[in-house]
Amino acid sequence: MATELLHEAPPEKQRSLGVVRTQFAELFTDDRPLQLACGARLGPITVAYETYGVLNSEASNAIFVCHALTGDAHAAGFQDELDRKPGWWDGFIGPGKGLDTSKYFVICANVLGGCQGTTGPGSLNPATGKRFCLDFPFLTVRDIVAVHSELVTFLGVKQLLAVVGGSLGGMQVLEWSIRHPDQLKAAVVLASAPKLAAQGIAFNAVGRRAIYADTGFANGDYYGKEGPKYGLALARMVAHITYLSEDSIELKFGRRLQDSDQFAFNMQKETEFQIESYLHYQGKRFVQRFDANSYLYLTRAMDYFDLADGQPSLSDALKAAKARFLVASYDTDWLFPTSQSRDLVTSLLKVGRHVSFVELLCPYGHDSFLIDLEPLAQLVGPFLERSMNDVSSPSA
Repeated sequence: MATELLHEAPPEKQRSLGVVRTQFAELFTDDRPLQLACGARLGPITVAYETYGVLNSEASNAIFVCHALTGDAHAAGFQDELDRKPGWWDGFIGPGKGLDTSKYFVICANVLGGCQGTTGPGSLNPATGKRFCLDFPFLTVRDIVAVHSELVTFLGVKQLLAVVGGSLGGMQVLEWSIRHPDQLKAAVVLASAPKLAAQGIAFNAVGRRAIYADTGFANGDYYGKEGPKYGLALARMVAHITYLSEDSIELKFGRRLQDSDQFAFNMQKETEFQIESYLHYQGKRFVQRFDANSYLYLTRAMDYFDLADGQPSLSDALKAAKARFLVASYDTDWLFPTSQSRDLVTSLLKVGRHVSFVELLCPYGHDSFLIDLEPLAQLVGPFLERSMNDVSSPSA
């Protein structure tokens, strides 16, 4: 199985994978639906995914990438020959990059509940012929991982070399390691944690409230209409602040004004400072590509996630894991601080799991794993090589 490469990349894109096609799989059925954690059943489920690189004859070089909250299956390459913006992790996936597609077969899929091709609240409900809207069943990270696991089987891969993810993607990696321990040899957890802290839940709550309060929300049944574009934009603005660090905001914007060197003294001017203009731009752009209902469902799944749920401790939950772990945090990430990663590492060591840990120094806050890719590649590359060769080394 090889990358769905449709055209050779132009010279300026030679380090990328060229034009890559999103593919679709139909998983589960009416007769064999997915049993969700909330008790509901769902099927069939369409999954949008992309693959990069070539699956070897032993099917032993496959890596699954779990995207973060607002990501999608398009992690690398370009969607067409005129596309100027590559996939969200294009700097990390490709020939000679952190996930080297000359060695590995990389898979990335849009999550269940998403809005980029995988079944979600904006999909048609086969029972009614109408969109699910808020009738879509409640989702958890466990359900998302169950669909990923089924996709891997569909693609003919018995065991993944590794599952890699940051933020909500890292939560998926952790869930996968204990729910399907025989399906992965290695787990790479970036800027994430075994549960979302109260501060993270609080920011998610504000974002959802902004969507609910928008008159265009219409109780989730807004498709074909304007929809809650102001509420969704505000939710993104609030969330985006949590992805940055104080240093990165100060360095990039400071107190600089957008269009003048003097205050306007005008309450009708909403974007006087550069940081205001930047956040408004992020909100407007987000509305163009993401669905408000998906945002509601996926932030709730993130809130509910607790790897130790139902277990006496986190260590007890991690006893089920068999993978080798690489855990990386960032010193300026206040959404998923290093203390949470250290707790995870301590719990893994308590149950004798192989784990390597590093706190990376980077000024970009939570978004560092998407931006500062060279230090990450220097960590992940050797870790994957050791995992591929089954080399045992002491925990760090």
